[in-house]
Amino acid sequence: MNLSNLRPAEGSVRTNKRLGRGQGSGKGGTSTKGHKGSKSRSGDKRKKGFEGGQMPIQRRVPKFGFKNINRVEYKAINLDTLQELVENANLSVIDSESLIKNGIVSKSDKIKVLGRGELSAKVQVKAHAFSKTAVAAIEAKGGSIVKL
Repeated sequence: MNLSNLRPAEGSVRTNKRLGRGQGSGKGGTSTKGHKGSKSRSGDKRKKGFEGGQMPIQRRVPKFGFKNINRVEYKAINLDTLQELVENANLSVIDSESLIKNGIVSKSDKIKVLGRGELSAKVQVKAHAFSKTAVAAIEAKGGSIVKL
């Protein structure tokens, strides 16, 4: 075997269907596009949501609700996750860098600590927000919280 006799596997390479190359090709004439109409012509592009003149669904359905532009999205982390982190990485200070390093949050996330689960270690937790139950549980074990 050498480079001069290498070829692709049988059936893996197909030739393109050559449309519109004369009647003798069997794919001439209308080039498999049917007869007339905008879809048979070049440059055919109907606008998004166009339903052939019928009132489009995005105009038939009424608008409702609103998006709060001041909403702050937090990545929620529970006490049981923090406890797991303390046991596995034996940390005394849990901050955003340690959470990023352990793959729990990404760099741009804001962190909120929630109160699900038990915390048995004394730790200092640094986050953007805390729930009341989380604060109570952390301080009950002698730990402290720091709001970023």
